[in-house]
Amino acid sequence: MIKTAHIGVGISGQEGIQAVLASDYSFSQFKFLQRLLLIHGRWSYLRMCKFLCYFFYKNFAFTMVHFWFGFFCGFSAQTVYDQYFITLFNIVYSSLPVLAMGVFDQDVPEQRSLQNPKLYEPGQLNLLFNKREFFICIAQGIYTSIVLFFIPYGTLADCTHMADYQSFAVTVATSLVIVVSVQIGLDTGYWTAINHFFIWGSLAIYFIILFGMQSPFLFKIFPNQFRFVANAYNTLVQPTVWFTIMLSTVVCIVPVVAFRFLKLDLKPRLADTVRYTQLVRKKQKPQHRCMRRVGRAGSRRSGYAFSHQEGFGELITSGKNMRLSSLALSSFGSRSGSNWIDTLRKKRGEQASTPSPVTSEECQALRGKEPSN
Repeated sequence: MIKTAHIGVGISGQEGIQAVLASDYSFSQFKFLQRLLLIHGRWSYLRMCKFLCYFFYKNFAFTMVHFWFGFFCGFSAQTVYDQYFITLFNIVYSSLPVLAMGVFDQDVPEQRSLQNPKLYEPGQLNLLFNKREFFICIAQGIYTSIVLFFIPYGTLADCTHMADYQSFAVTVATSLVIVVSVQIGLDTGYWTAINHFFIWGSLAIYFIILFGMQSPFLFKIFPNQFRFVANAYNTLVQPTVWFTIMLSTVVCIVPVVAFRFLKLDLKPRLADTVRYTQLVRKKQKPQHRCMRRVGRAGSRRSGYAFSHQEGFGELITSGKNMRLSSLALSSFGSRSGSNWIDTLRKKRGEQASTPSPVTSEECQALRGKEPSN
């Protein structure tokens, strides 16, 4: 019986179903345990670790911007974002992409997982999520918050026509949504149509809600709730704002890409090696197919086959005429296989000069019968 375990697995059999009722997973045969552990269990651990790392990262990047803004507003509890952006950030703008990654993501296919059981080892040793990985996520989130606050602050401070609180809030919020969307794209290892739809759809929904909530129509209905009237349009039409957003995104993402590239090159994990080997094999398969096609096209083979003798293969491929006389065919069986082509050619030349009719003995010899008396 299962009394204590992280995950209980029961096997339904003739003994009863008590173990199945007390387990988290159940199957009918013990051989299915290999697939449950090496494929689904390992994928589940990978997805959960990526989900937690990204969750801490995006929330630290979102929250720490308020901390840096406090030094400039006298810690008066004024928020740097619009109040509706704070409400919708974790619910709408950044929830679906990480949900898709937590459901569909995988590092290597299931066949490679079964062929390399050692890929299960990081889960046993807690290598994908531990204290070190947790503090790395926090450090990355703090670094992102510093970039998202101080680059727009330094850029818009010199623009007299845009040095206002509302333009600054829209610029920082837009930069945050774009940066976390690009980051979830880098963390996704297995792309599906749902991942594309959630990531790019979340960006589209952000701009739709942004322009909708700052429209003059809602301001006329609720003047005390929607105070950023037409600010999104007036801010995002400025080239300086888009340059600031692009600069913030590049400064946030480039160190992450460089770190992962160096880690992959200097200290790759077993999953990285298996994935690289799979990519190399996929590139080599089309080359082998092309080489096989070229080899088949260049070969010359005959469709005739004779046992224990050469046959007409060489004569067919040489392009010579195959219409032979009956006298040549009658003497074919008594000749050796090495000089039969020369003999046929000589006799054909003699028949061309002095043609002779075919006798009945020759016909019988061709049929394999002895002449009758």
